[in-house]
Amino acid sequence: MSDKPVNGTCNGDSDTATYNKCNGTQPRKDVRVWCDGCYDMVHFGHANSLRQAKALGDKVIVGIHTDEEITKHKGPPVFTEEERVKMVKGIKWVDEVVLGAPYVTTLEVLDQNNCDFCVHGDDITMTAEGLDTYHLVKSANRYKEVRRTAGVSTTDLVGRMLLLTRNHFRQGSAEYDIEKEGIHYLLHYLDSTAKSPWTGCSQFLPTTQKIIQFSDGKSPNPGDKIVYVAGAFDLFHVGHLDFLEKAHELGDYLIVGLHTDPVVNSYKGSNYPIMNLHERVLSVLACKFVNEVVIGAPYCVTEELLEHFKIDVVCHGSTPIAMENGKIDPYAVPKTRGIFTLLDSGNNMTTERIVERIISHRLEYERRNQAKEKKEIEAFEALQRQKLTQKAG
Repeated sequence: MSDKPVNGTCNGDSDTATYNKCNGTQPRKDVRVWCDGCYDMVHFGHANSLRQAKALGDKVIVGIHTDEEITKHKGPPVFTEEERVKMVKGIKWVDEVVLGAPYVTTLEVLDQNNCDFCVHGDDITMTAEGLDTYHLVKSANRYKEVRRTAGVSTTDLVGRMLLLTRNHFRQGSAEYDIEKEGIHYLLHYLDSTAKSPWTGCSQFLPTTQKIIQFSDGKSPNPGDKIVYVAGAFDLFHVGHLDFLEKAHELGDYLIVGLHTDPVVNSYKGSNYPIMNLHERVLSVLACKFVNEVVIGAPYCVTEELLEHFKIDVVCHGSTPIAMENGKIDPYAVPKTRGIFTLLDSGNNMTTERIVERIISHRLEYERRNQAKEKKEIEAFEALQRQKLTQKAG
């Protein structure tokens, strides 16, 4: 027999809220988590922080600093406010976005957005004056910390473009060789003269667990229309986001094929890709329009690939399609089947345009990186001295 009241509005058909009220209990309030930052050149490190924040509550509300605030405290942002807002809204763990968040997180901003606490990574963030931007919420015990994703930061990515080296990816048999970079990363913590342990260049160490955490783990349902796109998706940006949204609208389940670093380099040249395959996988998986990623997809869309994934539609953006070996159309098979379509996302942003932005403001970004690293090194060394003092005491 049901233990629910059966009189008046408290009958067996009452909803959960009514039932709770009749029993003298209140429905559980959603735990709202506040995260804030610049979110400039949004990458999988940002996404991973928001994923961890989501695990601490029910709703993630992201506050984004204005261009003016960022310029004042750390130098000019790479992307505009509108671009940064759009990118954060595209991350699968984000529920709401608020533009105009103060650089120093206040209790007022938490209360205004009905947030229970603030979440940030375990790196140090400071104002232009060297003040911890989270000191107010920390003092009020409304601050929680998650692990920063080692091996990537906006400063690191900007540095890669400024240096224009290929050290961020390997080719051939050395593609998965990470030993030297791994040691180099550890040296940040051992050598006080090294670059900042948070923003210095290091190698992302991929694991299957990280991929599982980013994947929604859902297979297509019977009868779902499956859409396939492929490319480099390097420095995942608003152009990619708009394209994937359009592609997602063509069906029920979107699969993205990612080409390997050597393949991308063969058709892009120079130092591309800026982000290696492992980094690009997580960046794409974090997008709310993407259901599945093929890691190391073949450049030519084959009969086998179409059959294996039961693909109904293959699409490509408005960017030029490079021929394989200079003469083979990589989309010949889906074109023959009549399932190929060109999509215009309406956004002309490209990875090359981002690099151009960085290079054209090289000196500004170099000064920004140097200043940021100097402050972080000083803060890190002070923290280490504090720990040593506590141990000695």
